[in-house]
Amino acid sequence: MSKTHQQTARAASASSDRRAAARALAVMHWVVRLRMLVVLALLVVAVTILTDGDFAGPKNLINVARQISFEALIAFGMTLVIVTGGIDLSVGSLVALTGVVAAVVMQATLDWAAPVCILAGLLTGCGVGALSGTISGSVITRFSVPPFIVTLAAMLIARGFAFIACSGQTVYELPPGLILLGRGFVLESVLGKVLPVPVLIMLLGFVCFQILLSRTIFGRGVIAVGSNEEAARLAGIRVARTRLIVYVLTGALCGIVGVMQDAKLMAGDPKVGEMWELNVIAAVVVGGTSLFGGRGTIWGTLIGALIIGVLNNSLNLLHVEHFWQKVVLGLVILLAALLDAALRRLGRQ
Repeated sequence: MSKTHQQTARAASASSDRRAAARALAVMHWVVRLRMLVVLALLVVAVTILTDGDFAGPKNLINVARQISFEALIAFGMTLVIVTGGIDLSVGSLVALTGVVAAVVMQATLDWAAPVCILAGLLTGCGVGALSGTISGSVITRFSVPPFIVTLAAMLIARGFAFIACSGQTVYELPPGLILLGRGFVLESVLGKVLPVPVLIMLLGFVCFQILLSRTIFGRGVIAVGSNEEAARLAGIRVARTRLIVYVLTGALCGIVGVMQDAKLMAGDPKVGEMWELNVIAAVVVGGTSLFGGRGTIWGTLIGALIIGVLNNSLNLLHVEHFWQKVVLGLVILLAALLDAALRRLGRQ
């Protein structure tokens, strides 16, 4: 073989190796990106086998979807908060506060037409949630107080005001039509009722926040702020305003969920939402959002919420005691955080 032919063969071999390496890298990229979807699929299969098919029953699957819809909706807002490098520990207490305030308003306007009464409660709940988010976000951005401290204080204050607003008593006598928001269905098939209203609201929220984070200038600004605040500022992004808005959005979502919780219970209860922040943050972290900021997706958060929901439901079906369920959830959060740290190290290499 001539020297020219040898060089050509070596070049072709090197080119083939590069293409193979590129394909392997692309496959690894998709494996990493879809890792939690794979985990969810394996988890569903395993749980279905362990429960002799009980988990995969239509009624149970609808029940799982309904159970996650409340916390998943809040988790979409929490995703934006964590992507900016922040955190919000007040979400559970805000659900209680906004739910109680909305219930008080609806009880006071029972003489109005039912849709108007419900709308008044919903707007009030969202307004109270957004106001709380505005206050927390303003303190964080204006005074540079760590989000953990600010939202921890907000958690205690909101829970206290929830009890004060109703004098520590559950608020009953709500408009009958409200129950549709918490227990109603909008789609039926030969299998029966298959799309609960809370799930529909969650899916609408998913679409809105997916577009907001991945398809808008604001969403790119959220990622930029979490990735490198100084670079974002030099690029003309209003960092303080961006951070403020994500807390306002999360507070407003808590207001919506607070009214949905009123509809589910047909009462405004100041004790609801306890420890919800744990499940919400777990869904965001398990879904692949980095606790260090700068990386996260809404669809990943939805997958994370499904994983948490499947875990909780399957542990109940397997009759695992409640305190062991907390241990399992804690381990899942820890493993997700370790995986995030490992991926960050690989990204730097």
